[in-house]
Amino acid sequence: MLLESVLIFFNLLAVLSYLKFSNSQKHRPFSPSWWFWLMLTGVACSCAVGTKYVGVFTYLLVLGVAAAHAWHLIGDQTLSNVHVLCHLVARAVALLVIPVLVYLLFFYVHLLLLCRSGPHDQIMSSAFQASLEGGLARITQGQPLEVAYGSQVTLKNVFGQPVPCWLHSHQSTYPMIYENGRGSSHQQQVTCYPFKDVNNWWIVKDPGRHQLVVNNPPRPVRHGDIVQLVHGMTTRLLNTHDVAAPLSPHSQEVSCYIDYNVSMPAQNLWRLVSVTPATMRAGSTARSKPPLRTSDCLFYGKGELGSVLLSEEGAYGHREQRVRHGRLEDHLVGGPVRAREHISHPQAERGAPPRLGLSAAGGGRGEAVPGLPREHRVERGGAPLRQEKAAGSCHWELPDLVLLVSSGFWPHLPGQEQKERELELRSPAQMDASGNLSFMARFSELQWRMLTVRSDDSEHKYSSTPLDWVTLDTSIAYWLHPRTSAQIHLLGNIVIWASASLATLVYALLFVWYLLRRRRRVCDLPEDCWLRWALAGALCAGGWAVNYVPFFLMEKTLFLYHYLPALAFQILLLPVVLEHVSGRLCRSQLQRSFFGALVVAWFASACHVSNTLRPLTYGDRSLSPGELKALRWKDSWDILIRKY
Repeated sequence: MLLESVLIFFNLLAVLSYLKFSNSQKHRPFSPSWWFWLMLTGVACSCAVGTKYVGVFTYLLVLGVAAAHAWHLIGDQTLSNVHVLCHLVARAVALLVIPVLVYLLFFYVHLLLLCRSGPHDQIMSSAFQASLEGGLARITQGQPLEVAYGSQVTLKNVFGQPVPCWLHSHQSTYPMIYENGRGSSHQQQVTCYPFKDVNNWWIVKDPGRHQLVVNNPPRPVRHGDIVQLVHGMTTRLLNTHDVAAPLSPHSQEVSCYIDYNVSMPAQNLWRLVSVTPATMRAGSTARSKPPLRTSDCLFYGKGELGSVLLSEEGAYGHREQRVRHGRLEDHLVGGPVRAREHISHPQAERGAPPRLGLSAAGGGRGEAVPGLPREHRVERGGAPLRQEKAAGSCHWELPDLVLLVSSGFWPHLPGQEQKERELELRSPAQMDASGNLSFMARFSELQWRMLTVRSDDSEHKYSSTPLDWVTLDTSIAYWLHPRTSAQIHLLGNIVIWASASLATLVYALLFVWYLLRRRRRVCDLPEDCWLRWALAGALCAGGWAVNYVPFFLMEKTLFLYHYLPALAFQILLLPVVLEHVSGRLCRSQLQRSFFGALVVAWFASACHVSNTLRPLTYGDRSLSPGELKALRWKDSWDILIRKY
């Protein structure tokens, strides 16, 4: 709602500037005022798009009208070819090049000023985060890109919705018995957590060595290596075994292994398997492959349901690798895995391959993992992995599980104790910045994130549909006084709202009527009046349509304020229709007087409604419960009434 007023300002400024330019075109082309209004049109369009992406609809409308005018200009035989070419180049520069440059300038200044890490930068890629000051950059800047044995890394699911999450563990264990009576391993919980946390760090360990530090010289992790993943804070190994997962019993539990001295041996070996074309070529050996690197490395699930692949784009080109459980020869997933020919586990031979279940912790209102704190909540579901909103929370769904080696560093000291390890994980040494992303790379990623990342897909109490907007069947309560009944709502003036819709309908009917009669060579309007009538409709009725109809195609939570830019164009159409009816359709003085009286009555009723709804618009005084009920003109209006 805060940006809608700014968006309306730039939308209307763009339309006004183009109309001023169009008038200058008739009298003084290429004059200073002609150039001023043309350039201002492009700048205003760029500002509209920069305010909110939906501003692009008004920009496309202006481009469409300008293209139609340019097409007529090309057919003007009174102009020379050079003159026509100058007109087209000027319009292309002002309406295409200038808006792009201004839009780029916005984000250049944005990235120049906002150069530090913030609380929500986890939705960006690790390379982007590493280019910011503080946060992830404090760890990754100046550190080697290669992941060596002993490296401390975080693994992030980059395809998570609404935000990515990290492979995470903590001291809590699965309960001995779930609420439904099923038993568990009582091992340490492993989840996918959407917030930065010290418990997201894991150490890549060589199974043949006890030390958790990087060798000198470092030994990089490569294709085919069998590794162990040690949780940085609890020093327990990532493990799986033949125990049902908490939320998806058809999948195997993933946990951090605790030795209870019972008949449940650890199964904590994981193999890194490359599936790149280079690896599949005959004669290719594991040790000839480049090592695993941070920031550019993705555990990427595709093809098989939930299989975890590692994709790398770096100096060595594109690579893909899998992390496979060493004993079961199965992959870490968020749900079921399709049987493959090389699976040799007995369950696979019976058509039911082992499945390694991984819980997903989010901040929604879904089902909580048993034994987890309240902020660790998930939605029941065992299919892998796009995270999808269901009742305000997340669950894994086909087709992909994607884990990114989002950050990593090499510990400096061997043999650290728990407190020293925690200090290093929480406060790594400051490094010099190196290898930052270019401006265009960061700009492109920002645009993609703004287009694709959605914060919440759940229904909101005040959400509505586009059909509710036209008839004003919805409202939004913004504020309620803590002690009195004073409150602020977004409520439209029902007289203005209905009149604007009626004006649009009248214009459409008249336009079609005039168009059909002109086809029959009956010109009710002079040519100049017809052109003004058509241009007013293209900008006002067209502005309403392009700012309203696209919302029917958007899969997002919508509110009444999304209709305000479209309504602004409808209101602009009101005086156009009123002037046309008075000047063209009212032929006698009596008709004009009667129509004028109707307009005065309409204006008075609009002022009366505005004054009546003033307490709900500005919250300037408290109303009694009876007065509030009297203002609930529609049952769908959510007027807040206190119960004393």
